[in-house]
Amino acid sequence: MSEQANAETDSVHTARGPEVASRVGIALGTALLICFVTGLISHGIQHPPSWFWWPANPVWLYRVTQGTHVISGVTAIPLLLVKLWAVYPRLFERPLLGSPMRALERGSIAVLVGSTIFELSTGLLNIAQYYPWKFFFPTAHYAMAYAALGALAVHLAVKLPVIREALGRPVNSNAGLADADIMATRHVSRRAILTAAGVSAAAAALAVAGQTVPFLRWAAVLAPRSGHGPQGVPVNRSAAAAGVGDRARDPGYLLTVAVGERRRQFSRDELLALPQARARLPIACVEGWSASADWSGVRLRDLLAVVESYSGGDVRFESLEGGGIYRNSVLPQRHVVDDRTLIALSVNGETLDLDHGYPCRLIAPNRPGVLQTKWLSTIEVVT
Repeated sequence: MSEQANAETDSVHTARGPEVASRVGIALGTALLICFVTGLISHGIQHPPSWFWWPANPVWLYRVTQGTHVISGVTAIPLLLVKLWAVYPRLFERPLLGSPMRALERGSIAVLVGSTIFELSTGLLNIAQYYPWKFFFPTAHYAMAYAALGALAVHLAVKLPVIREALGRPVNSNAGLADADIMATRHVSRRAILTAAGVSAAAAALAVAGQTVPFLRWAAVLAPRSGHGPQGVPVNRSAAAAGVGDRARDPGYLLTVAVGERRRQFSRDELLALPQARARLPIACVEGWSASADWSGVRLRDLLAVVESYSGGDVRFESLEGGGIYRNSVLPQRHVVDDRTLIALSVNGETLDLDHGYPCRLIAPNRPGVLQTKWLSTIEVVT
């Protein structure tokens, strides 16, 4: 058959139906599963249960997992839209409920669509740091992820025979479709829709990937933070937003360090007088952006040793901030003893900018930026 005949044959097949829905669904399900797993990792690092373990090395691991989380979530958005378009007429077929099996299918679809839209839309707004809601984003996002995964599992179990049959048919098959369905979109080919879905998903990924992958920064047109900021490092929370400007600039600033029963205070000059160390570490945020920088300051374990011999335990950091859930952070022992964990005093060869945590901040390998506490006031070993 000639290419022209193939094109004419393909043009009469409706783009809506199980052939398109199943194939787009595989890509969408893969993106959502990757997003779910990497999201669990991120939540575990920030709100660790007793069994959770996260290494200090390799230093780039969180950068990769969180970047993948955001990229996969953004990639899923156009795939979801195409998937909903492909099945749209069937979503409102009568009866809406019917038999128990049909009711289960309808219910799983409703939960799956609702929870997925919630996850992707709130996640996208979180990337932009825009919160028009009153609920706590991490908790709601985490809980709804399980709802989406459960609904997806039920939906796949119910629809698996249909999916297998659709995947076994050629893309241009009209088997099982009503004449009305065929006529509804006869001028749009399935291949065109599948191509558009793939291209749009790739474009969406490229539009944000640059905030994680340096050589793609030129294409990161939708990334709110892709390398710009004081001293070449982006800023999420400024000193003005945190309300710490006056306290951070106070000439009488002192950092309190407590190890066991011993406690000592250090001025910034005294910190600079201690042996200095350097480390090249990425700082990566939950919104997906990351940037590598050259940090210098006092190794945390060396600073603790000046006060008292460090015999183990996690270390708690407190900021000059007056409030906020992230004014405190706890650093696990495996990070405490790492050579690259610093109380940073400078970045990229310059004194820390106020927005980067002046007079000093924590920088540790393989940690979310939100836990790299800025404007330090207290460091304390906890058991």
